[in-house]
Amino acid sequence: MHFHHHGYVSEDPRIHAAAGSGIDRPTELPETMDVLIVGTGPAGMITAAQLAQFPDVTTRIVERRGGRLELGQADGIQARSVETFQAFGFAERIIQEAYRITETSFWRPDPDNSSHIVRTARTPDDPHGISEFPHLIVNQARVLDYFAESMALAPTRMAPDYGWEFVALEETGQGEYPVQVTLRRTVGEDAGSERVVKTKYVVGSDGARSQVRQAIGCKLTGDKANHAWGVMDVLAETDFPDIRMKCAIQSGSGGSILLIPREGGHLFRMYVDLGVVPEDDNGAVRQTTIDQIIAKANDIIAPYSLDVKEVAWHSVYEVGHRLTERFDDVVESERGQRTPRVFITGDACHTHSAKAGQGMNVSMQDGFNLAWKLGHVISGRANPQLLDTYSQERQVIAQNLIDFDKQWSTLMAKKPEEFESPSELEDFYVRTAEFPAGFMTEYPESLIIGGTDHQDLATGFPVGKRFKSSPAVRVCDANPLELGHLAEADGKWRIYVFADEQEAAANSATRRFADWLTTAPQSPLAATPAGASDDAFVDVKVIYQQPYDSIDLNDVPEAFRPKVGRYRLTFLQKVFGTGMDTDIFAARGISRSGAVVVVRPDQYVAQVLPLDATDQLGEFFAPLLTH
Repeated sequence: MHFHHHGYVSEDPRIHAAAGSGIDRPTELPETMDVLIVGTGPAGMITAAQLAQFPDVTTRIVERRGGRLELGQADGIQARSVETFQAFGFAERIIQEAYRITETSFWRPDPDNSSHIVRTARTPDDPHGISEFPHLIVNQARVLDYFAESMALAPTRMAPDYGWEFVALEETGQGEYPVQVTLRRTVGEDAGSERVVKTKYVVGSDGARSQVRQAIGCKLTGDKANHAWGVMDVLAETDFPDIRMKCAIQSGSGGSILLIPREGGHLFRMYVDLGVVPEDDNGAVRQTTIDQIIAKANDIIAPYSLDVKEVAWHSVYEVGHRLTERFDDVVESERGQRTPRVFITGDACHTHSAKAGQGMNVSMQDGFNLAWKLGHVISGRANPQLLDTYSQERQVIAQNLIDFDKQWSTLMAKKPEEFESPSELEDFYVRTAEFPAGFMTEYPESLIIGGTDHQDLATGFPVGKRFKSSPAVRVCDANPLELGHLAEADGKWRIYVFADEQEAAANSATRRFADWLTTAPQSPLAATPAGASDDAFVDVKVIYQQPYDSIDLNDVPEAFRPKVGRYRLTFLQKVFGTGMDTDIFAARGISRSGAVVVVRPDQYVAQVLPLDATDQLGEFFAPLLTH
């Protein structure tokens, strides 16, 4: 954690000094704002938490409920999301309270007695070592609490405005705040009253029945639901031996269960197969009672049984896979002629089953993707055309999710005799592990993703995919650290400079690159505002091939030792070397001739370049960091 650079800090260092819109932040919803977020679900809250790091951006987030969510429907937290939580500063704490999935058990009908089930396989949750972060189960409400804390501690001192629901919007195209939004009060003595606020941008994170989506003429289209599931969070006495394991259970009767243990040691969730929904059902399946769901679960897990003591929550849902054609207010015929003003995220633009554990996870990545872009454009760092990349990138990812979820949902609903092989379900689970873990996202070449001409210089950091961390040893204090874990959700671009073998030479490629960074007008560092810390917009780290204890910090170029804070103190914690067990060059396929790896604020690799490709790097950043 980095602090004291603005002066001595004796209290909680996570609390940033109030700045910009956080100074004298009005308690009541103001008349105007830069961004209005509708909905405090995962997508809305991560958007707000990221924008809270931009002091000169005024953001408000409204919610029709009168207070915080108490019982969340989503619970699965994939490793990619935990990586993201690390950037927001609460991964370690949420890991401590969550249930951790390490294996999945598969149960099928007993060959000798098809009315009973037997365990047929146990597979590791991350068989390929995709991430050092775990797969967690924790109540969605707790995730939202952590994001709310991050917002409150940020310079803007953000907090949700509860008790307001979205009614309508109008894009006037006039003035500094060209979008008018009508809101209705839902709580208190003035419930039912309406007011109009003006904003530059609107983010609709208001769920599958999104009013914001309807306001911009987007529609969810796709497959109709044809299969129903009862879901329940319960406390129960049971003799089922894997009750504290994630399980995929298929019975001889044809019913199936996805069992998810919950945090705390006793609570667990069951998705119970209720079968195919007839076309003329007209919603009747939704009237299935909790007693019927429990009875069905007992039938499926025979010879074991459940004696349910308490039901914390239950519901019935029909699996449908639906997607909007765009995630903003710009129709295809206008694309490139104007920039978006209204965006939709999460369930507002894609819906699918809950059994792949992707809803909350993909929704949060929607918000993370969008928020830093809004922050950069509104604060004047980047060209507004940056906002076009949100819909371009995330709509494709949502389609990929729906395609995957269709396969998984279909397999879960199959009868045992319909499988081509007894291990088909678990084989699919292992083969596709990278997708549900959140690491298959690979953005194509665009304004913010470069080409792959130099991918061979860093094969372990694929352009377009998230920056996969690896250990390196910090020179100044000999600490072995995960390089990726040091990247905070602070809206900064990151440049990782992997030094060449000849870096000690006076005219080495590394030193020439460092000199360009600090002197060239085309350098991304040249966009840093006067008086700000040298790393205010771009965080530059250097990783040497030499052992950490052979590197003289006084000989390290100034580009890698920035001056920060009120007193312009030299920051030494951006210089790394290798250790006995930590050669990141070997681990991530880095060329011994060196490489430059550029990473976006949302942790995706944007460029891999040779050390002498300064012209190309300058051209890449030209529209992204205005000088």
